[in-house]
Amino acid sequence: MKRFIDIFASFLGIALLLPALVLISILVVAFHGRPVLFSQTRPGLTGKPFNMFKFRTMRDAYDEKGNPLPDSERLTKFGAFLRASSLDELPGLWNVLKGDMSLVGPRPLLMEYLPLYSAEQARRHEVRPGITGWAQVNGRNAISWEQKFEYDVWYVDNRSFWLDIKILLLTIKKVFVREGISSDGHVTMEKFKGSDTKGPDKS
Repeated sequence: MKRFIDIFASFLGIALLLPALVLISILVVAFHGRPVLFSQTRPGLTGKPFNMFKFRTMRDAYDEKGNPLPDSERLTKFGAFLRASSLDELPGLWNVLKGDMSLVGPRPLLMEYLPLYSAEQARRHEVRPGITGWAQVNGRNAISWEQKFEYDVWYVDNRSFWLDIKILLLTIKKVFVREGISSDGHVTMEKFKGSDTKGPDKS
């Protein structure tokens, strides 16, 4: 049932939002240049890698040595608006349609985090990652990594159709309120450096 809803909702969403997707693509080119989409390999169900798509929110900018400038210096005002409104996540509907992601589930993080999780934290990969999730409606980037992973594992153990509906409704509310977009001192979330208790190396 969950997969059927994901397919139906993502297909319908792409069809209905096509004019908005085209407009945002044009604006991304105007503010950030090409490519329009940001693509990055992320771990999916059971940690299997997939390419996640989002609208680009940062411009290309490098220091004198050719290294990318910090995120805070590359994030544009338009990019900040896309993030605050979650419009940058719309291309993720394609990932949902393909089966890489679900509408609701733990957010797919970086591949480099896989060997840093404790055995309990790694359970977040027992379900498909989501565009939104229980952690996103309970603090998003304003809570600690440990709290975020606790919410993710709680979702794995308590997932249901009605919980997904609740999360989707709360997500809509969060988009308008624009809470928890970044952690203190960062434009998004500081990198995860591992927990005190780690599980076996999964690299």
